[in-house]
Amino acid sequence: MKPLDLTLTVSKTLPTFPGSPRPQFIEWSALDEDGYNLELLLASTHSGTHLDAPYHFARDGLRVDQIKPERLVGRAVLIRTAAPRQRRRRAITRDDIREFEESGDGRAIRPGTPVIFHTGWQEGHLGSKDYFLANPGIDRSAAQYLASKRVGLVGTDSPSIDVGGDTGFPAHRVLAEAGVVIVENLANLGKIRSDEFDFVILPLKLRGASGSPVRALALSR
Repeated sequence: MKPLDLTLTVSKTLPTFPGSPRPQFIEWSALDEDGYNLELLLASTHSGTHLDAPYHFARDGLRVDQIKPERLVGRAVLIRTAAPRQRRRRAITRDDIREFEESGDGRAIRPGTPVIFHTGWQEGHLGSKDYFLANPGIDRSAAQYLASKRVGLVGTDSPSIDVGGDTGFPAHRVLAEAGVVIVENLANLGKIRSDEFDFVILPLKLRGASGSPVRALALSR
């Protein structure tokens, strides 16, 4: 199987959510002095392409280390909602998802099916001042619909599953309370040509954590 990397590179220049630190690499050991190279990494658990465990917004939600691996490997549905760049803060609704389901044979979202949204926002705005403030996201109706479908995972190439600037985080809260795992800042979704694809999402197994950076891959046969 041929992998497609869906992951942003973690570096000192990686854009981060306002108020969060950018990743820092601190040299700890050097090859010439210690016989090997080693560095310390300081970063938010929600840096770059990352997973939100339900605990991020639900008091009794699953932590990262409690998420079963089978939820992070499988076949996902890809919903393309890419819009012109001027459509800031676009809210993806339940009706948008229903339109996708009704537009072709066999597209109904089945229980447990991961759903990934390709908004196109990252391709035109990564690094801009609007990236975290005006991004598209799903609204409450869409989150409630996905929760009612008992999906196991929802992902996006946007920096947040919520619409930029919505400090109530309704989509996060609805999905977290339903036990849904969220993956944000996925890269290269525009290179996937089909409406379904195999994926692997690998977070660090951080005990008690609300999130983790991930290595995310799409796999083509």
